[in-house]
Amino acid sequence: MNPTLLTELPAQAISQEVLLEKYAKGDEASIADVQRRVALALAQAEAPEARSHWAEQFEQALRAGFIPAGRVQSAAGAGIQATLVNCFVQPIGDSISSPEEGFPGIYQALAEAAETMRRGGGVGYDFSRIRPAGAWVGSTQSSASGPVSYLKVFDRSCETVESAGARRGAQMGVLRCDHPDIETFIHAKDGGELRNFNLSVGVTDAFMQAVIEGGEVELTHKSEPGKVLKEAGAYRRDDGLWVYRRVPARDLWDQIMRCTYDHAEPGVLFLDSINKDNNLGYCETITATNPCAEEPLPPYGCCCLGSIDLTRFVVDPFSANAAFDENAFCGVIEVAVRMLDNVLDLTLWPLPQQDAEAKAKRRVGLGFTGLGDALVMLGLRYDSPAARTQGARIAEVMRDAAYRASTHLAAERGPFPLFNADLMLAGERFANRLPKALKKRIREVGLRNSHLLAIAPTGTISLAFCDNASNGIEPAFSWTYQRKKRQADGSHKEYAVEDHAYRLFKHLHGAEAPLPPAFVSALEISAADHAAMVGAVAPFIDTAISKTVNVPADYPFEDFRELYTQAWKLGLKGLATYRPNAVLGAVLSTTPSPAPVAAAPTLDPNQRLVLKPAGAPVLASLRWPSRPELPSGNPAWTFMVRHPLGDFALFIGELAEAGGNRPFEVWVNGAEQHEGLRGLGALAKSLSMDLRANDLGWLQLKLDTLAHLAEEHAFEMPFPPQGQPRRFPGVVAALAALLRWRCEQLKTLPMPEGQATPVLDSLFSRHEPQTGFDGTLAWAVDVVNPATQEDFTLTLKEVSLPGPDGSVHTRPCAMALSGRYPRALDGLARLLSLDMRVVDPAWIGMKLRKLLNYAEPLGDFMAFEPGLKDERRQRTWPSTVAYLARLVLHRYAMLGILDEQGYPLREMGVLQAPAPQAGGSVGGLQIQAGRSCPECGNATLIHKDGCDFCTACGHVGACG
Repeated sequence: MNPTLLTELPAQAISQEVLLEKYAKGDEASIADVQRRVALALAQAEAPEARSHWAEQFEQALRAGFIPAGRVQSAAGAGIQATLVNCFVQPIGDSISSPEEGFPGIYQALAEAAETMRRGGGVGYDFSRIRPAGAWVGSTQSSASGPVSYLKVFDRSCETVESAGARRGAQMGVLRCDHPDIETFIHAKDGGELRNFNLSVGVTDAFMQAVIEGGEVELTHKSEPGKVLKEAGAYRRDDGLWVYRRVPARDLWDQIMRCTYDHAEPGVLFLDSINKDNNLGYCETITATNPCAEEPLPPYGCCCLGSIDLTRFVVDPFSANAAFDENAFCGVIEVAVRMLDNVLDLTLWPLPQQDAEAKAKRRVGLGFTGLGDALVMLGLRYDSPAARTQGARIAEVMRDAAYRASTHLAAERGPFPLFNADLMLAGERFANRLPKALKKRIREVGLRNSHLLAIAPTGTISLAFCDNASNGIEPAFSWTYQRKKRQADGSHKEYAVEDHAYRLFKHLHGAEAPLPPAFVSALEISAADHAAMVGAVAPFIDTAISKTVNVPADYPFEDFRELYTQAWKLGLKGLATYRPNAVLGAVLSTTPSPAPVAAAPTLDPNQRLVLKPAGAPVLASLRWPSRPELPSGNPAWTFMVRHPLGDFALFIGELAEAGGNRPFEVWVNGAEQHEGLRGLGALAKSLSMDLRANDLGWLQLKLDTLAHLAEEHAFEMPFPPQGQPRRFPGVVAALAALLRWRCEQLKTLPMPEGQATPVLDSLFSRHEPQTGFDGTLAWAVDVVNPATQEDFTLTLKEVSLPGPDGSVHTRPCAMALSGRYPRALDGLARLLSLDMRVVDPAWIGMKLRKLLNYAEPLGDFMAFEPGLKDERRQRTWPSTVAYLARLVLHRYAMLGILDEQGYPLREMGVLQAPAPQAGGSVGGLQIQAGRSCPECGNATLIHKDGCDFCTACGHVGACG
């Protein structure tokens, strides 16, 4: 690309923000500043007299498009005690504490992994050596608990250890397909556990052949089974392994596929493909990978990663003459390999075993990023045969240039210590597929690095250093979106984020120019075409590729399963997919304008209703969003309620209109002084908002809901107009009856026939949705107010709703309290439960925000603020009600419905905006439900391009 194009294109504000937040150190203020520091730091591995020369060469390579991994960018030359290497594989033996056949004991491995994560590295593990559940443990005369139980131990350790750079380390857990506990492992995350782990099943060719042929697989281990397992049929084979049981291979494969289809895990590693292709198959066996799976690694192996931005090498982009500059690309590769080799000598190693392993083999992983954007700039659709040919060509050029550079380093510095040309350049090993001239050169001078290539997810380095070019091998996920970023003071700042190719095209051709056909995003590409690109590039990558194949929610299971079968047949080393599902919550739709769902599915007990879009914003039904300004005052009707616990006054504020007075607010005075009556003020505040809606049917429903609410103290009181005694089941029912009576006196109720009911019509259910025998979703939190002696549990009942686009969303549908609290709060809970069932979440957001400042005399107390990022802080709440409102808002934010301030994250009445029409105007990022985002707190964090990505605020998190 013409370098002037980059200088003419102004930097995106979000890129500068991410650069300063994650990579710049001290007074660094630009990409050039960071590049200068990194270049100078990596040049320290050179001879003293050559350091200035190589620092200049390294800086030129960085400016030309080489992007070292994030650990190098943030830590090289920064003077901090953190590793420059991204990730490792930690071996684990079968003993609790003692080494076993060269593998550390389980808790020794745990300590080593904790130290690695503390220094900034992610960790992969193979748990297959750990004996199965039910195996005999002779030293304690007991039965083993199995590897999954230890996965939980490692998971909690990762949760506790904060890695360098203030984030938890990523982890990958692997178990062989023939381990006796494989089924437990497959289902280990079905309920959402092990949140700090990615899981993958290590699959063998023998197993896959049994799947194809319909055979059985023996689940084996060297450890002796316990008595119960022996009685169930376990036996010892001639080779000494114990066969715990035999299972149909297809049944086991279907379990793997079904779990992956439902919640994206476990992934699949094809172990025989990995080891057959391994340049070092003569001296190591690989059974695990790093957390992102782009580097299959031996025990204590490491990822030393860097990527080259392919968009920098497209000449005359978007034109008929567009071409890829292979010569310039090779020039950067030559220097990049040297820089990565230097990293191995300069980095801090968390463990001496990792240092020794790296020095013996000198693995590095050079890859590329921006392939999707580069193809667009070349005029090639990502899903076309021409694009796959171009992708393969780029990978081939990178392979040959990287291996050539490593021979140059070997001639200068010597080959890696375990180098053996005869063994490396033999059989099916990757190096044996190199061009003849290159193999000849390797035999002559050796190879400096055993492995040289890996395509990793680039996460925030693409955003910070590549103008948000597409990530790794992936196509662009979205051309434009809004990034909502929380600031240090708790406020939010919004950034417009654009894909690099999109920005460049608009810069060259004008903002109104229609996008060429090559602009195709990830969600518009079929799963088969995603996988086909991996198949085209993989033969030229000596380790592996981190690639997420996104499939839509309605993708047929049979086709999904076939993706993995084809991946094995193609000789790929693994495959990762991401499909929207009930656990992860993401919503992908292949249909731009789907028809409304006619009926709710019946398979999921939580899906009992259909979510339909409201015809108009429900808040538009409010005559006054807040109390109207009345400079001359307003009349009010007052009634003294005589209650056994104490008397209080009820006031109904009225507004004089042409047809008579109209009630518009209600409040109480004196109730807060009496134990058992507190909370009535909040109930009245909520009803006031309902009075101000232009929907008398909604008001009637609210009063009907309160009419028969039973409390601990039924009582009798004089009732207007004549003071006749009337018995009520509680004070809430009495208040509702008085409000209804006054509304009837003013001719406000009953509602005239035919009058519009905009709020009532927007309910997705008038009655609380009922569960089946399988139960339903719920969220609970404990509330303690020492000032008022309240101690109770707030529970939100939740329901999964199919939306008009066929996607599924989780919404609270009712709230309840249990424990010690004033029973008037039951009335408030019933009112808010109805508010929760309004389709437009802006309604419940408005109701809850109004309660945040509700105060009670002597009712203030200290409690933790929910929703803070990486912080626990207490604050004073003016009342229990205010705290309840904040907790409910936080739950809505966790579900990705409202933000923490109570404002909706979605368009009015629809939880998912429709996708843009093909060929139409370019829309922003589709908000998708997922896990809780650490940046904004919303449940909109999905896995995109191998990295966590928030579709609500644009946060890019851990990759792996």
